[in-house]
Amino acid sequence: MGGTSSERDVSLATGMRVTEALRSRGHQITPVDPARGPISDAEYRALAGGTVVRTAPPSQESLRQMAREALPRLATTLPRQGETDVVFLGLHGGWGEDGTIQALLDLSGVPYTGSGRLASGLALDKDVSKHLFRQAGVTTADWLLAPATIEEVRTQLGLPVIVKPANEGSTVGLSIVKKPEELQPAIDEALRFDRQVMIEQFIAGRELTVGILGDVALPVGEIIPKHEIYDYECKYTAGMAEERFPADLTATEVTRVQREALNAFRALKLSGYARIDFRMSTNGTFFCLEANTLPGMTQTSLIPQAAAAAGISFPELCDRIVQLALERRGGD
Repeated sequence: MGGTSSERDVSLATGMRVTEALRSRGHQITPVDPARGPISDAEYRALAGGTVVRTAPPSQESLRQMAREALPRLATTLPRQGETDVVFLGLHGGWGEDGTIQALLDLSGVPYTGSGRLASGLALDKDVSKHLFRQAGVTTADWLLAPATIEEVRTQLGLPVIVKPANEGSTVGLSIVKKPEELQPAIDEALRFDRQVMIEQFIAGRELTVGILGDVALPVGEIIPKHEIYDYECKYTAGMAEERFPADLTATEVTRVQREALNAFRALKLSGYARIDFRMSTNGTFFCLEANTLPGMTQTSLIPQAAAAAGISFPELCDRIVQLALERRGGD
């Protein structure tokens, strides 16, 4: 939990909630922040007593400083084989979701939740993942990578477009561009968070999400944000978005989007669990936006709501994710 990505605050909230859920199921838990090491009981109580997820992510300078200090000791911060039964990865973005920590845990032989190192890297890179979606027959919106001129954007994508970092989550650094003069400022904003920027066709319509647990698609959810787009504030501030589980869709539509979600999951070689996000256009086409290999597990997060709609409590969901990790690694 924690880490050094822009989603650090979200990850801390995820980690604390998962810790309590697994403890309620009888597991012995040690919270660890890869940026700082094991979290003491006093530090944990302080985190639990405060508001962790703010309306904006931490500053980039503070995160860069934290990463510089954490990198030399990262390998020794993680547990070795025999020290733990399984690592529950409550990290989001950065080292936690790009395959780095997964690779270190593979080397040490410690089982962990979620997808492996290759699948994690494929999913976090939105450009690569969209190419793989296309090859698997999963519909996704057209896109370009910056730099791109406004003429190229108008010709190939039209306006409006979504501009976002190609390797971030939680809509960090994301903008909607409606006018030509807004394009470069949006690219500059995304560049604050990533060296690669994606410019994506905007799909008007409904925001949908499908959680995958094991090889089963959970009930489809619909998100209705208070802002024009489902941004960072709407995702992590109570009351800033309405989430409906199950979504108001026909049985045929549910089957179609769940099938697309499973196809996307398999195209990226994901395992354990994930969340696949979609836009449903006004003509009923489902456009896959991205896959989240370590989706949020906070009070406002989507996959716990999808599980609840399937009759799975939050502690049971966390327990199942642990069991899937052990099965993938051949554990008991």
